[in-house]
Amino acid sequence: MSEATGRGGRIGPTVPESEPWWPRPARATGPNVVMIVLDDVGFAQLGCYGAAIRTPRIDRLAAGGLRYTNFHVAALCSPTRASLLTGRNHHAVGMGFLAAFDTGFPGYRGAISPAAATVAEILRDTGYGTLAVGKWHLTPPGQMSPAGPFRQWPTQRGFDRYYGFLWGEDDQWAPEIWYDQHRVDVGGVPGYHLSEDLVGRSKELLADHITARPDDPFFLYLALGAGHAPHQAPRSYIDRYRGAFDHGWDTERERILARQIAMGVVPQGTTLTPRNPGVVPWDVVPSEQQRLYARMQEVFAGFMEHADEQIGDLVDFLDRYGRLDDTLILVLSDNGASGEGGPHGSANEYRYFLGLGDPLQDALAAYDDLGGPLTHGHYPMGWAQAGNTPLRYYKKHTYGGGVRAPLVIHWPGGVDRSVPLRGQFHHAIDVVPTLLEVAGVSAPETHAGIPQLPMHGLSMAYTFRDATATSTRRLQYFETAGYRGIYRDGWKAVAEHEPGRPFEIDRWSLYHLDEDFSESRDLSDRHPELAAELERAWWEEASRYEVLPLDDRMQARAKGQDPALDRRRYELLPGARLLNAVVGPRFAERPFTVSATVDRSSTERGDGVLLAYGRRAAGFSLYIQEGRLCFDYNLAGDHTVVRSRDVVPPGRRQLELRVNGGARPAQATLVVDGIAVAESWLPRLLPGGLGTMSLQCGHNAPSAVSLDYEPPFTFQGSIDRVVVTLGDPLRDAMRSDDDGEISRQ
Repeated sequence: MSEATGRGGRIGPTVPESEPWWPRPARATGPNVVMIVLDDVGFAQLGCYGAAIRTPRIDRLAAGGLRYTNFHVAALCSPTRASLLTGRNHHAVGMGFLAAFDTGFPGYRGAISPAAATVAEILRDTGYGTLAVGKWHLTPPGQMSPAGPFRQWPTQRGFDRYYGFLWGEDDQWAPEIWYDQHRVDVGGVPGYHLSEDLVGRSKELLADHITARPDDPFFLYLALGAGHAPHQAPRSYIDRYRGAFDHGWDTERERILARQIAMGVVPQGTTLTPRNPGVVPWDVVPSEQQRLYARMQEVFAGFMEHADEQIGDLVDFLDRYGRLDDTLILVLSDNGASGEGGPHGSANEYRYFLGLGDPLQDALAAYDDLGGPLTHGHYPMGWAQAGNTPLRYYKKHTYGGGVRAPLVIHWPGGVDRSVPLRGQFHHAIDVVPTLLEVAGVSAPETHAGIPQLPMHGLSMAYTFRDATATSTRRLQYFETAGYRGIYRDGWKAVAEHEPGRPFEIDRWSLYHLDEDFSESRDLSDRHPELAAELERAWWEEASRYEVLPLDDRMQARAKGQDPALDRRRYELLPGARLLNAVVGPRFAERPFTVSATVDRSSTERGDGVLLAYGRRAAGFSLYIQEGRLCFDYNLAGDHTVVRSRDVVPPGRRQLELRVNGGARPAQATLVVDGIAVAESWLPRLLPGGLGTMSLQCGHNAPSAVSLDYEPPFTFQGSIDRVVVTLGDPLRDAMRSDDDGEISRQ
């Protein structure tokens, strides 16, 4: 037998004649990294950025580290997160808008291209443990299924472990949670709150890593639901702010700006921009409404303070186990504060999702429940503007209120905190190059055999020890749903666009950010050549990074999706769950039939849910209660309940729900073995915008659509199958001009 030589060893005919060898993979030597992403938190909604909201634990990180005052993001969550995790511009990796849509164009696939490896994929390959907890919102709906494909789930985009929610938001009291690639039910846990759960799981996963791999660094990506709607928090936190905002949003903006100037967060001489359109002076708001609006802000403040306390709990954990000093912590927001609450806010934002009216009286009636499990609330846009002080507009806009975000960096020994503020212009795409530099890792030219896009970002690490260094990022474009902007060398141009209006008539305003932090003085008339030059530069960047074609549709993007995805028949087995209207039925604006084949052994044993769509905030449920066939149609809190008069006979039965008619009104009919047993008018067919709702067979969780039962109300008889059959959509009833749920992600 001939001798063969192994790498680093020798293989002979027998073991005594051979030399063993064990590979020694390169050990990662960089620091631990914890990236904490807050949601819809404006530039002025942390204490260390001037807020009256108490965030002492984030403030402590800032006091021991750095605050960035010129850090920018995309104006929506999925685009920002794609940039934060890849180091590339979001259009270039396919995330020009939200992960909810693939409109058939390269920049708008709703998924991160495999040509853009995530920082988790890169760090994992160099020896890091990688953990993702919380909001993901980077998986296209067609892949959001318990059966996969899982290619765009966290566990196949570089993260060893995952615990969190896949959509853009979730109920803080009863969320739909996934652990790695299976669903877990958190319903019924006393005192449950999502922020506490996410931090608790973060500590659990970190404990596993520290125990099993004590010599390897870790990367934890923690994306909280706070402060995205629904604004929900324990009552004790909300009540800490009782009366704190009775002075209103105008006075609050003035107080925030004064604190910001005193802190140095904004320069001396910074002025407030005018009220955004639709924001009325506080002193003309009727007193009853003032009381309601102030309470909605109290809820948000309590939500934020509660989240801050959880972040502090995580920091204490790192400190307790000796990991804090060698951990680079980033705390930032994905976009500005959200103005989608409109002038009055809402006790149930699903009314907005569904394009429904939201009477002020309904919110007033829910005053005592705001922030609790019976509401799904959002504050008025006046408070959002205050949360973005001193900036213009909100999330989704490319003015400062949409794209300038807080960023706190804490790294003992790694930063010079003698000067705590950093004013260099940087963008979300710069985070990954920064992390790679401090980890001593180069971006790969290929990953998994796929050539990689170059990094578009530039490292910010040079700012860690030099507060006065000149910014290395000189140019950055912005685009979200037709809203456009571009920064270059201290100047910024913004296209003033209205959805549906021709892009060619948009006017470009011009601001000198180096002298006008708040974008309060339009200089386009004084410098028309510069404004035109920046507009041309925007088009060049748009062509380079897959921004085109421009698309200002919001909810109506659903019409631009592949029509082959619109199936007409779905067969569900007991226990099945379909997560959205791409992998599941599109009920919106169309008639449909639900047919369930069941066996009830007796009238005493056979209650429970046959099919449920949605949760407490909105949806419908077909169920048997006290032996009677029932249908609860929950139109964002407006319940229409239909019940059969007689008990469903025991034995094998065919039960049906038939929803027919025009858009307004519609009709529901309950059928047992081919015989109609009850019918009722409905206000309308299901409107569009229920994309975040799952369809559940044989149960209803995490929360109950109907007030008649507690979740999961699992069917106690035997379900053979449930078949959903969809009719033709009423094209003339489909809305095309509203934002729908999209703006809330």
